[in-house]
Amino acid sequence: MSEALFEHATRTIEAGSKSFAAAARLFSPGTRRSVLMLYAWCRHCDDVVDGQELGFHAAAQTPHDARRELAELVEQTRRAYAGEPMRDPAFAAFQEVALRHAMPQRFAFDHLAGFAMDVGETRYETIEDTLRYCYHVAGVVGLMMASIMGMKDAAVLDRACDLGLAFQLTNIARDIVEDAQNGRCYLPAAWLREAGIPPAEVALPRHREALARVAARLVDYAEPYYDSANAGIRDLPLRSAWAIATARNVYRQIGIEVKRRGARAWDERCGTSKAEKLWLLGKGGVAALTSRLGSAPPRPPGLWQRPGAAHAAVPDAALAVDA
Repeated sequence: MSEALFEHATRTIEAGSKSFAAAARLFSPGTRRSVLMLYAWCRHCDDVVDGQELGFHAAAQTPHDARRELAELVEQTRRAYAGEPMRDPAFAAFQEVALRHAMPQRFAFDHLAGFAMDVGETRYETIEDTLRYCYHVAGVVGLMMASIMGMKDAAVLDRACDLGLAFQLTNIARDIVEDAQNGRCYLPAAWLREAGIPPAEVALPRHREALARVAARLVDYAEPYYDSANAGIRDLPLRSAWAIATARNVYRQIGIEVKRRGARAWDERCGTSKAEKLWLLGKGGVAALTSRLGSAPPRPPGLWQRPGAAHAAVPDAALAVDA
């Protein structure tokens, strides 16, 4: 059963995220196992709520009740933490990781609250609103990853959350048009108004030049979060630092490519080539080694702040969606 879970998790990440799969190979075997199993659970929850398979629309679409399915994900997560037998491979994998690493329950439920924001069709007026969404769907994944690596210090957790925020800001910039075609927009409405783009017309080709400027603004906004994360890798075990530095470099490069392409950024999905990944892998190794020299600069005070250590487990009301 244990090996079957790991094989399932490995297949999931290789199909669902080629960018992160490359970096994940750098972790020590034990850490890699837990990271992949955590990814399998995150991917499963995302797919269930969206009615997709590994981040893509399923070949045969069947009607699904996202609210009911989200409630079931919440219940299964509670059961996993309670140590009950899990039949679903994704939840069996999550249970192994969460219990082995004493992962705080609030992290998992904060993540599920991000899917509730999608189900409830939350609108984002300001960049702070967008960052709150980024925290739930990605920043808290950084916190869960840090738990796997044995990190408990609040300052280190802040850096881990910052990397998740940066990743998601990059994802939003890369997927603006695809998201809009699916009826979702995570860009701040205030930014769209400034750019003269009606929210209902984000995906229209006639707005590509203006949209490129908004995307570039979002990519630039992610930079201090990437910088903060880079300063935090010194506290991680060396192999974990190498893996995280590499993932940081790969995702950041995607944002750079979105900005470079301008209005053509959404003609095809932005990514990195195998050669670029190898170069970024080497660059990550250098960063991991040199991070051991000297001390990290303090985290800039102006960055968005995650919920603190006193943040309680998310109650049912926080996972509720508007009727």
